[in-house]
Amino acid sequence: MSFRITGLSAQPFQHLFGLSDAALADHGALRHRGAGLPDRVELRDTTEDESVLLINHEHQPADTPYRSRHAIYVREKAGEAFDAIDTVPDALRSRLLSLRAFDAAGLMIDADIVDGAAIEGLIERLLARPEVDYIHAHYARRGCYAALIRRG
Repeated sequence: MSFRITGLSAQPFQHLFGLSDAALADHGALRHRGAGLPDRVELRDTTEDESVLLINHEHQPADTPYRSRHAIYVREKAGEAFDAIDTVPDALRSRLLSLRAFDAAGLMIDADIVDGAAIEGLIERLLARPEVDYIHAHYARRGCYAALIRRG
């Protein structure tokens, strides 16, 4: 079964790019620098010379008990959002993931954990359920939202 993985749009975060640390604090955000931090827009790990913003983001806005927000990293100067069919970015493939399947009303109907190296099998199993509308991928260890997965 074909699937499509997308990152977040950078647009909602652009007003924070380049702000001073004090101004970021006014928005509840922090700046970090270092290699290996997973950007949620381009769905890639940062290099040592890149900075990311640690932001609290509402990734599940559905008005259900599953409504949720959590910390995410967004690379300053992030460009186009990752958007690919049947392609898993290395930032997902290299980590332990929690996949959470939701119906159109935003209710979780299934979930499981998978090593990112084997993600396709779990995506296929979850999307085979006709009631699944979308899947949220989370980095399992810290529980942070990673990406959106839909049928391709």
